[in-house]
Amino acid sequence: MSTARLREEAPPILVVAPSRLGWIALIGAGKTLKQLTFGHASSRAAIRALDPGLRAAAEPGDWNAQLVRRLQDYASGQPVDFRDVRIDTQGLTAFQRRVTAQCRKIAYGEVRTYGRLAALAGSPRAARAVGNCMAANRFPLIVPCHRVLPASGRPGAFSAPGSTAMKQRLLAMEAGRRGTPRR
Repeated sequence: MSTARLREEAPPILVVAPSRLGWIALIGAGKTLKQLTFGHASSRAAIRALDPGLRAAAEPGDWNAQLVRRLQDYASGQPVDFRDVRIDTQGLTAFQRRVTAQCRKIAYGEVRTYGRLAALAGSPRAARAVGNCMAANRFPLIVPCHRVLPASGRPGAFSAPGSTAMKQRLLAMEAGRRGTPRR
């Protein structure tokens, strides 16, 4: 590994914070978000929801307080744009990266179908694969998978605590507060 690469890698930091959408836990390193979870009943539950390998390598601390505040603002119903947040796409396939990139373009208060997202990602017949990609999303809210719906228009499943009820809550919150999201 090059010296420059070693300098870029920072130790992973674990952050836990309350929000109106439940407890949030995230792990970040340097300027990159490694994983995010939200909607938990307790800080312990939020931490347990993180990938065990990432969690074991992370130390509790302060990481990107501005992002934590923006997540809390979002959870309070404020339009927030997270497209500037750098995420760790290591381990994703080329297809998953394309789907993730297209999903991040879905604006606050808007929705897309799995089929439309598949087409935008260059694989128009891969709606089911898009659903699998969204189910495995390590960055909910940042990669707004809650804005992706089945062709029926019903909310469908959601991987966050509360499943469909949480997805409906997020969509209703965004529909009621459309405006120019802040970064």
